[in-house]
Amino acid sequence: MEATAIRTTRLLTPDGLAPGTVVMQEGTVSAMLPADAAPAGVAIRDVGDDVVMPGIVDSHVHVNEPGRTEWEGWETATRAAALGGVVALVDMPLNSIPVTTTLAALEAKIAATSGNLWIDAGFWGGVIPGNTQELAPMARAGARGFKCFLCPSGIDEFPNVGAAELREAMPVLRAAGVPLLVHAELELPLRTVSEGDPAEYLTYLHSRPPEWEDAAVAMIVDLVRETRCPAHIVHLSSAGALQHVRAAKAEGLPLTAETCPHYLCLTAEEVPRGETAFKCAPPIRPAANREALWAALADGTLDVVVTDHSPCVPSLKRLDTGNFLDAWGGIASLQLGLSSVWTEARRRGVPLSTLSRWMTAGPARLAGLPHGTLRVGGPADIVVFAPDATWTVDVHALAHRNAISPWHGRKLCGRVRHTYLRGVPVVDDGVIVGRPSGRPLRSPRFALERS
Repeated sequence: MEATAIRTTRLLTPDGLAPGTVVMQEGTVSAMLPADAAPAGVAIRDVGDDVVMPGIVDSHVHVNEPGRTEWEGWETATRAAALGGVVALVDMPLNSIPVTTTLAALEAKIAATSGNLWIDAGFWGGVIPGNTQELAPMARAGARGFKCFLCPSGIDEFPNVGAAELREAMPVLRAAGVPLLVHAELELPLRTVSEGDPAEYLTYLHSRPPEWEDAAVAMIVDLVRETRCPAHIVHLSSAGALQHVRAAKAEGLPLTAETCPHYLCLTAEEVPRGETAFKCAPPIRPAANREALWAALADGTLDVVVTDHSPCVPSLKRLDTGNFLDAWGGIASLQLGLSSVWTEARRRGVPLSTLSRWMTAGPARLAGLPHGTLRVGGPADIVVFAPDATWTVDVHALAHRNAISPWHGRKLCGRVRHTYLRGVPVVDDGVIVGRPSGRPLRSPRFALERS
């Protein structure tokens, strides 16, 4: 493969933004040169003032294929991801059929990716009652880690677990060198039971109070202390739970946590009546809670920002009735993660280097992938991003399967111009090009981490 290069006035390196040229060959970064360098025989693309940075890694995506491809599928999901600057995603073990809780199911999911990946894809397994014997074989076959629910997941095939099941599973995961990922909500008795209007968002919000998250995170901290198994709290939304994460980190426990664009950018106060596209679990909470999450990212309590792209067919969103209590809880935003978070981050003076740490290096570290920074010998998985461009989201122009998203009509800052996978453009001037060339990331974690 011939070498190619990208020149920019704003190259994102571990030292920050500076003029530079990235040379790519055989799928890796072969050189990092000054902007005025002109290596012989290398075709150079000059992108002017656009930022050249490591591609995004989204470690929380529900692709749903096989079995529920009408909700989302590998081709549509990875197309949307590439258009959003994502170069690798990690798929959650639900809501596909079968759920990824056995070695056979993992092999079926990997088989479903054939010819359908515009970017690379890894796979999380699942912990459910009675499948402990499947965990080590799945880890050896490439599962990056294992997710569990502490409350009902929304589908019968993926039941929740309690402390007893986790005490059985966590030592197995620790021995396999993979983390436990936790949907951390415990269904405690509600302080007040309201017969509120189901089309009002506050009715739904009050049905899943922050105390459910707070209690669940406290329980997981205790189990991590007991088993020493690394654990990761997914889609943390409650500011009250942050105290438990901070205390665990201060104690030196192997606990990390993530939050999502919808918790960082949207607020409960702005959700219109009946707009069930905003429903997710845990819920989008009030503005003061949002600011606490931003502070927790700034001080390192939260490690990762990922989309939790969780789409479904329109009928399950109850768009006709606007009933929040009956609607499927999930937000589709895979194509919008970088732009949406950057829109809020720049208002707060957060630099792109920090955003890259939250949205590339952090998720890659969690999943054991070799991404993080642009470096010689590293993967030539790159996004060219115009941070000052503004645009308005049209959900019908997004590439995920079903045109439902709370981001419709919102003005965002920052636009993906080009996405490179192994040095080859898959998005060129905002348009998908070429053919699907992504790969399933099925090597065991240690093999990728050491490569």
